[in-house]
Formats: sequence, C-alpha cells, structure tokens
Amino acid sequence: MSTDTVADMLTRIRNANTAGHSRVSMPASRVGTEIARVLKDEGYIAGFEVGESEQGQKIDITFKPKTPRGKSLAGLRRISKPGLRVYARKTEIPRVLGGLGIVILSTSHGVMSGQQATRAGLGGEVVCYVW
Repeated sequence: MSTDTVADMLTRIRNANTAGHSRVSMPASRVGTEIARVLKDEGYIAGFEVGESEQGQKIDITFKPKTPRGKSLAGLRRISKPGLRVYARKTEIPRVLGGLGIVILSTSHGVMSGQQATRAGLGGEVVCYVW
C-alpha cells in the first residue's frame, strides 16, 4: 500500500518505459486515471484502459513503440509531494525544457496540462513534469 499513489504511478511508468516494456499495469485511482488521460491527449502514450482485477480496479497503460528518433516518453518527474506541495498561479505556470515537455496541473476544474490551464486562465498544484 503506497501513501503517494501519484508517485507510485509515475515510478511504475518510468521503470517500465526504461526497461522497454510495451505495457504497464498499476492500481487505479481517480487522479491516476486523469494523469493517464492527459498523457494520452498530449501524445506521450498510445492508450490506457481501466479494468477490474482480483485486488480492485487497475490501469493498463500502453506505450508508443520506439522510433529512430527515440521514445515518445523520455522522462517523468514528480514535483508536488505530500511533504512539500508546490502550487503555481495562472501567470507562473512553469515551462518544461523550454517548451519541449509539459507540466501536469491539478486545478479546480480537474487535472490538465499547463497549456490547457493557461488557456482556461487557471492555476493549481504542479503534479509532475513530462518530457
């Protein structure tokens, strides 16, 4: 049982992607499902499915195949942690690698990418960086 389900999810994705697996499975949570949706919308993963298992709900994430240019998902970093929450105003949303990556925010209107939050004029908790 993990106390930080988001960090556990990102670590499982990072480890499976580094090892070259085509899929990864993890326990489902509402925030985890929303993060997977943002990763799919932004083109970092091929898809995800929420299903049932013996232990409860699970998320199966399918990675995009490696191309000659490299992997579509190069890295993930958890920013806001349970011991130190990090928030950003709508005018202070960080840029990842000079705009090559995305930031995932948890806003009052749900989990979204930094670009969507800027368009909506929202700030929120900085969940993670993806590049």
